[in-house]
Amino acid sequence: MKAPSSAPAPVPDPPPAEETRWLSDEEQRVWRSYIEATTLLEDHMDRQLQRDAGMPHIYYGLLVKLAESPHRRLRMTELAMHAKITRSRLSHAVARLEKNGWVRREDCPSDKRGQFAVLTDEGHQVLRRSAPGHVALVRHAVFSRLTPEQQKSLGEIMRIIAEGLQPDEAGADLPWLR
Repeated sequence: MKAPSSAPAPVPDPPPAEETRWLSDEEQRVWRSYIEATTLLEDHMDRQLQRDAGMPHIYYGLLVKLAESPHRRLRMTELAMHAKITRSRLSHAVARLEKNGWVRREDCPSDKRGQFAVLTDEGHQVLRRSAPGHVALVRHAVFSRLTPEQQKSLGEIMRIIAEGLQPDEAGADLPWLR
């Protein structure tokens, strides 16, 4: 049995249109600021990584996760979970990374249907070359603009949102389970 969680309950399905609780002007302002900032930040990171490493941000994230994993390898399903993407999107991304020689797949000896994604030495070198530029961009775009207190608040807010969108119950509709 699982220990009780202090995480907020999962987000319920939206109410019927006649019961919609519309966003206040302030909530609308905050929401639109969030959408604008995350869209611009993702575009900024994609452009920098395409220019410096020839890959989109999502591929960089996959390489980072593999580099941080024991023996630079993870089961494909686990990598999809960490990346918060569908298994089919991961399979497409890994195929592109394989084509570049940055990742290879290995069959799982204990599960004939399972596969591992493995970061190659070449992929590790690409990651090492592209990381300084990526870190500089993140520092400039996010952390240099915020006070330490704002950074802490942002981290806490994003953690709360992420936890609320990842329900623990069986059958949850999460990207990596699709």
